[in-house]
Amino acid sequence: MKNLLEKVAIVTGAARGIGKSIAQALLELGAQVIIIDLNQEEIDKTVEELTKVNENIFGYVCDITSIKTVGKMVKSISKDFGSIDILINNAGITSDKLLIRMKQSDWQKVIDVNLTGTYNCTQKISRIMMKQRSGKIVNISSIIGIMGNAGQANYAASKGGIIAFTKSVAKELAPRGINVNAIAPGFIKTKMTDKLSDGVKEEYLAQIPMKKFGTPSEVADLAIFLCSKNSEYITGQTIAIDGGMV
Repeated sequence: MKNLLEKVAIVTGAARGIGKSIAQALLELGAQVIIIDLNQEEIDKTVEELTKVNENIFGYVCDITSIKTVGKMVKSISKDFGSIDILINNAGITSDKLLIRMKQSDWQKVIDVNLTGTYNCTQKISRIMMKQRSGKIVNISSIIGIMGNAGQANYAASKGGIIAFTKSVAKELAPRGINVNAIAPGFIKTKMTDKLSDGVKEEYLAQIPMKKFGTPSEVADLAIFLCSKNSEYITGQTIAIDGGMV
């Protein structure tokens, strides 16, 4: 069922992992999808792969930490596609260290990408959605933003900030017909989590009642629901997808 036919969707950090899975799911439902990332080579590889699903896949290189650069990107996309109906703020990084060993640069770069990047994209794209009086914004947070985690003060702060940001922006944009929600994934199998040691993975698994890790496609299914007409009366919410971990 092509229930997102002709919708224009932007997914940040979509060259791999959860973002790539969300982009693929949007394509399968007929949307025109623009993936945003920093690496042109990885973008081209993903676009080539996802073209097999739907030819309406496009890639843009953009540093989302720069609001000026984001503004230029959004202006270009709006000109080329005519509208922007869906925004998935997925781009995120980690730089894990215990607080006492964490450099200011480790703190700042995580905040810049995860939280400021979400602000930059939402601020610029919401202006277009407000004129349309419609739109769906889904921010990818994390259960770490809810429960915290030793060695991830920067990441937890950025993801907790996204949750608070989502609640506030949802109230601002609701009168214009725009839904803003957040997803808080638990332990999802991606290249980012693959870097963790077996010991850390075992510790996480012990905390998950379902005794298994999630997959990017499961997060994508939830994102699709929040982008569809089935979620018209849902806004300002953070939905955990974590196998019962929180």
